[in-house]
Amino acid sequence: MRRGWGGPTSLLAPWGLALCFLGCAPLESRDPIAAGSPAPPPPNIVFIISDDHGWTDHGFMGHPRVRTPNLDRLAAEGLVFDRGYVPSSLCSPSLASIITGLYPHQHGITSNEPPPFPGLLREQADESELYRAGRRGMAERLARERPLPERLAELDYLSLQTGKWWLGPFSSGGFTHGMTLDPQPGGRLGDAGLTIGRKTMQPIWDFIATAAREGKPFFVWYAPMLPHEPHDPPERLLARYEALASPEVARYWAMVEWFDETVGQLLAHLDDAGLSDDTLVVYLADNGWMPNPETGGPAARRRSKASPYDAGLRTPILLRWPGRIAPRRSDALAESIDLVPTVLHAVGLRPSPELPGIDLLDAHALAARERIFGACFTHHAVDLDEPGRSLRWRWVIQGSWKLIVPSALNEPDGSVELFDLAHDPSEQDDLADLEAARVGELRDALDRWWPGTP
Repeated sequence: MRRGWGGPTSLLAPWGLALCFLGCAPLESRDPIAAGSPAPPPPNIVFIISDDHGWTDHGFMGHPRVRTPNLDRLAAEGLVFDRGYVPSSLCSPSLASIITGLYPHQHGITSNEPPPFPGLLREQADESELYRAGRRGMAERLARERPLPERLAELDYLSLQTGKWWLGPFSSGGFTHGMTLDPQPGGRLGDAGLTIGRKTMQPIWDFIATAAREGKPFFVWYAPMLPHEPHDPPERLLARYEALASPEVARYWAMVEWFDETVGQLLAHLDDAGLSDDTLVVYLADNGWMPNPETGGPAARRRSKASPYDAGLRTPILLRWPGRIAPRRSDALAESIDLVPTVLHAVGLRPSPELPGIDLLDAHALAARERIFGACFTHHAVDLDEPGRSLRWRWVIQGSWKLIVPSALNEPDGSVELFDLAHDPSEQDDLADLEAARVGELRDALDRWWPGTP
């Protein structure tokens, strides 16, 4: 049944396929399978990951000007965690946490880049064997952590990588198929994979057709470099915003709508192939973004991407599985490390003990959660083997209270900060001096989670 997805540039290829998977009982209350009854086939899984996208910059999150009609419809049909977070506000460690279900200090990918090389220009460093060895080491760390596609392979899933992928070829993430092959020297973001969304959606259509021919469930990693810079949206979209904001902000807003159009294309394709009811769709951003109205880059890095503030860390997390997840909004704390255990439970696999996240479809686990944690690191790693040497800040949220603790190594002039997010969502009023007991309680919890020392 068509849901009205897509926009004027939709690339739809109706395959007329229907993979009959799951029934319609809500997952949270699903009865145990009767003895001797065949287990229902597992759902397809689609991860949609926007790139450098502010948490407020969605229609369903209340933005008054940015148009995201396809994400808005997806939100209306799914479970939306308004208070979702990523543990770290840089692309590479954030994506690594999404695919492994581990914190950066656990999977070891704390930064976007290996350690810098003194005396070398950026271009020279990217071409050096030391740089390539560092990137290979980061990819090897990821492969050792049993990323989600490798776990899904136990149930014979096919899996496709597209878009942003910092960590070597797609095979380093356990994918069976992918667009990012062995990157060229200096290649970081995903090379050929970065054409997805901006230029084509065909690799996803072809992959879904392959899974149908082979009669296998599939996992799609759709992580286009959208709305990420360069902010070069189609003129037809830019024209919508030019009178509403500065040129730089208008370009960013138009990029958000361009990303939303591609989401509509993907969801319409699932509809046309008869797969929507058999597919768990997950949406989140890898990190936040606040556009600088003058330069187009991030507005004050201390308050945007790479920062410990909500403008860098917060993202709505959305789960849609028709007939299995009741549409609703939740104010429970959710984090990207929860996605791997959530998916594993959904497909019938038991998460391994080292995974720190919870099943977001388990109401009891959500109610029992007291806090979420995270840490932000240097853009270039200081030491690939010692996460604490690259640490900038650790943070913890309990209820509406958020504590940020700087690292003496990389933020020696920083101070401990405490914010009441319920009354100060933009984190302007530091209450640390007025709430000494609360600071002590939260700092003890933070130290028990990870002390952050080398």
